[in-house]
Parts: sequence; C-alpha cells; structure tokens
Amino acid sequence: MATSKACNTIPPVTVADYKEKGTWETVADFPVYITGPPTPTTALLLIYDAFGVSPQTLQGADLLSSALSPLNTTIIMPDFFRGNAAKAAWFSPDAGEAEAAEKAVFWATATEYEKWSQVTRNLVAELRKKWEGVGAWGSLGLCWGGKVVAVTSGKDTPWKVSGQVHPGALKKEDAGAITIPHIVLASNGEDATVVQQYKDILENGKNGVVETYPTMHHGWMGARANLSNDDNLKEYARGYNQCASFFAEHLNA
Repeated sequence: MATSKACNTIPPVTVADYKEKGTWETVADFPVYITGPPTPTTALLLIYDAFGVSPQTLQGADLLSSALSPLNTTIIMPDFFRGNAAKAAWFSPDAGEAEAAEKAVFWATATEYEKWSQVTRNLVAELRKKWEGVGAWGSLGLCWGGKVVAVTSGKDTPWKVSGQVHPGALKKEDAGAITIPHIVLASNGEDATVVQQYKDILENGKNGVVETYPTMHHGWMGARANLSNDDNLKEYARGYNQCASFFAEHLNA
C-alpha cells in the first residue's frame, strides 16, 4: 500500500550540534543504532559510509524514521566497523607512510564485499528474532554501504526494496543482478558511464530510479556532508526526502 508523498516528508534538518533521537543496543555482537517505534511492522537497515558513525548519518537515520512513521518503520544502523572506521587524515595531502599503511589495512577488509554481505544477512536474521512483527525489510547504503546493499539485493535478497546514495565501487554487473525496486542517487564524483549503465538497467523493467545530483560531491548525505553550506543542506534534505518517498512507495506496497 503506497502512502501520500506528503506523509513521507522529513522534518527540518539541524545544521549543527545534532542530538540523536534513537538508542544504541548490541545485536549480533555489533553496536546498533535504532530509531523509530518499538514494535515496528516495517524496518530499514541503513548502512553508513566508510567514515562510520557521524552526526550527519545519525540525523539521516532519524529523518527517515520520521518520514516513514506512517508505515510504522524503524531504522537500524549497525556500527559494522565498531568505531574503527576510515579516518579523514588518511585522505589528507599531508598523509604520510603511517596513514597510508593504516588506510591499506582498512580497505583490504572493507572491500571484502561478500564477507560483508554475509555479515549483513546474519544481522538481519538476528533482528528478525527481535522484531517478529516486521513483515518487510528494506536497506539503504551510503558510499561503501551502498556497495554492500547492492550485493545483497540480488538472488535471495532479504530486502523488499533497497537503494544507494553517492554509491561506492559501482559495477554494471551489480545492477544486472538486482531483483527488487532500487534507487540510486549519484553525486558528481562517481563514474558517469557506470551511473548511466545502472540507469539503463534499473529504469528498464526493474522498477528502479537513478538520478545524479550534479552539484553535489561524493558524500553529501553522509559523513562528508557540509550542512553549513546552503546548497549541500538543500540537497541533503532533498536526497533524504527522495529516498523516503521511494521506500514508502515500495516498502509497504
């Protein structure tokens, strides 16, 4: 059952000093941020970007929770990296050998996508035990998390609907394997050729949406969001509204 788009609009975005509205629990040995009703009937797993837990992403989870409240949806964001996420210093022009070595070790593990696919499926299995009343699950991933969502959206997917924003490691083959409604919001930092391949595949018989936000940098809805910048703030809100509308249409359809 689809709901009115007016019912799936996020509240105003907080620019600075955001105070999270949810709670933290431990599920399957992972810290998990949970925001939404205690007895949901639908749920959405939000998988963060490589920089891990950030105020911008926590706010994104809360915004989705508010927008999807008519569907009685709880948003769950696991801290898969357990506090050991990528560091901004690794990407600085002044980064030295120590930072390069740390970065290499991190990415070697982070890019084991089949492993993270199984970790995600195991977590969802535990969450199903916690919320037996949830009849439909969706997932949205940011950057690194988008790749994890993509590779779990094919055969035997646990999701009813899924999506990616400023997606990482895009591959045409992933798009071809997706079997459910799927949304992609790309930035100006992704490979435009692969984004177009995704669009050609998902918008031709796969019930998908692919849109590029041409003025936005990679990370505008996640840890690299600069909400003090008016354009980023506007497009951050538009992106979460667009995701909320898409998930509302398909999560409870």
